[in-house]
Amino acid sequence: MIKHHPSQSLLTKFSAGELPLSLSIALSAHLEMCPVCQAKLQHIETSQADDTWHDITAEAMDFGDMMHRILAMPAETVTLKPKPCVSVNVAGQQFKLPHAFGAVKDLNWSGFGAINRARVITDEDNVRASLLHINAGGEIPTHQHKGYELTLLLAGSFSDEFGTYTQGDFIWLDGDVKHSPKTKNGCLCYAVQDAPLRFTHGVSQVLNPLGKLIY
Repeated sequence: MIKHHPSQSLLTKFSAGELPLSLSIALSAHLEMCPVCQAKLQHIETSQADDTWHDITAEAMDFGDMMHRILAMPAETVTLKPKPCVSVNVAGQQFKLPHAFGAVKDLNWSGFGAINRARVITDEDNVRASLLHINAGGEIPTHQHKGYELTLLLAGSFSDEFGTYTQGDFIWLDGDVKHSPKTKNGCLCYAVQDAPLRFTHGVSQVLNPLGKLIY
């Protein structure tokens, strides 16, 4: 059961097309898995449509003229094609991704211990978006970010100091939060950060000078 969802503000910006690609992918993928947020988005879009209609009537547009304009528009036939599904192979496992990842291809995986990562977006105003796989029993040392960290759990589960997360959970953390994700059976996530991470405990702190390369 999905327990963590995007905020109302993020859903509203998504509906208005105001989110960057990295976050739009995350919202789209979450919506594929979450009927609760599907209903929220439908309500937002209905409200926006009502507002648009009120704006039109406020301008006192003549109804006959409006219908004339509509009927004068050229007819178009639009065929909607479903986005292709994407499967990825990592650490000897195959995962089927949500349709939101339909354009993702030619992933290059790199590994460090129990962690494997493949960049999805690298050139969006310092934002880094990646697929992140953690092997069973793996853990990311305690860290925090100078900006935000979004994690969308695509498969498996993991836990940290604040709870346990399962498929579909949309976890948004700001730079004040420190945590150490760990997984018993392994997991695949889509992670978005807008600033380097900083390790805060033990020997892992020696990696901090490489923070810009790690995130």
